[in-house]
Amino acid sequence: MMIRGAIAKRLVSTNSSSSSSSSSSGWSWLCQKTSSSRSSSSLVGQCLNDDNNNNNNKLEFEFDGIEKTSKISSSRWFHSASLGGGGGLPSSMRAAVFREANKPLTFEEFHIPHPKSGEILVKTKACGVCHSDLHVMKGELPFASPCVVGHEITGEVVEHGPATDTKTIARLPIGSRVIGAFIMPCGNCSYCSKGHDDLCEDFFAYNRAKGTLYDGETRLFLHSSGKPVYMYSMGGLAEYCVVPANGLTILPKSLPYTESAILGCAVFTAYGAMANAAEVRPGDSIAVIGIGGVGSSCLQIARAFGASDIIAVDVQDEKLQKAKIFGATHAINAAKEDAVGKIMEITGGKGVDVAVEALGRPQTFLQCVQSVKDGGKAVMIGLAQTGSVGEVDINRLVRRKIQIIGSYGGRARQDLPKVVRLAETGVFDLTNAVSRKYTFKESNNAFQDLNKGNIVGRAVIEIM
Repeated sequence: MMIRGAIAKRLVSTNSSSSSSSSSSGWSWLCQKTSSSRSSSSLVGQCLNDDNNNNNNKLEFEFDGIEKTSKISSSRWFHSASLGGGGGLPSSMRAAVFREANKPLTFEEFHIPHPKSGEILVKTKACGVCHSDLHVMKGELPFASPCVVGHEITGEVVEHGPATDTKTIARLPIGSRVIGAFIMPCGNCSYCSKGHDDLCEDFFAYNRAKGTLYDGETRLFLHSSGKPVYMYSMGGLAEYCVVPANGLTILPKSLPYTESAILGCAVFTAYGAMANAAEVRPGDSIAVIGIGGVGSSCLQIARAFGASDIIAVDVQDEKLQKAKIFGATHAINAAKEDAVGKIMEITGGKGVDVAVEALGRPQTFLQCVQSVKDGGKAVMIGLAQTGSVGEVDINRLVRRKIQIIGSYGGRARQDLPKVVRLAETGVFDLTNAVSRKYTFKESNNAFQDLNKGNIVGRAVIEIM
């Protein structure tokens, strides 16, 4: 089923061998809800098989200062101590905390978290800015609070949990550069044992349902009171975070910390959708609806897998222009023309083999289903507000063998190393994928810009 085979030598040989917007005193953004050259698929296929073997919503609310709740001096934002060999850990750290819907993140002091068996303490270098966090901040996705958000990270291994097995320690030694997947598989449940890390029972039962790791406890405790704070994935918008070892893979020295952070969610999610759900093959026609961080990553993955027509659909011309850099052969502004009709025109009235919906809205859900040809696959990867419902023509679904597939992300142990390999070899363009960088202090500005639709592609917060 894996895709694809002529660029292999290049992949194998290569493997061997900010500004942000100004601070806003009035947080009017969180309260009023409104609705290049083509890569050869064969190279990717051989490389990946080798590995197997070895929203534009607007919000408004009032806030009179981003650092209002902070009682810590600015000198405490970052720790400068060298952590060689895992020694010299400070006694406390800073993290961005979500406490209440439609309110900004607060920066608070925590005890340094410590990993348990099978877990790793990572000194965070960078954390991506994702709509999933924004959905939590807007109250559209229920989650335990207070919590530390942020879930696509890069960093350095500084501590192993006690009784962690020797294979894990050898794979992720102290000082290793690592990248974390937002789905952190336990490795032991019925799904993980079958290789379906994206359905990990413990991840959904504990982390997504309760904001903890898999013993039912958080690793985050406030320095002042000792009170617990929950974790959205690893709680990556912090100076340090604890990650189950199964959710980590090595980040090669050839890849930068900052840009590589998006590999753990935006690119990881796109890869899971295109490789596992859609099973894209050379020559397939693809439509991607919603060209944000994940949608633009889908374009690059589709190109890497040898798709033919790659159609980008969005409502912003700037995003559609950049989509062409990522591999789009056609661009459709759905605010100016009928997206489904235009897709049919491009494909000679047949529709595409695969349509991917990356926005999580009922309207785009319907567009996605309507865009596929007979026997085609409509893959849904956009998270919606809780309770959202999509409509589908049941008779067409049945008679024309339409497949509607949900895809939340990739499979960390199998897919994350492949995603890293695509970036390492240049098949996936990290440089152009990241369009904005922010400092840790500017985290609120980053989410404000994301919500306003001001970020083309993906943004990353630098924490190092």
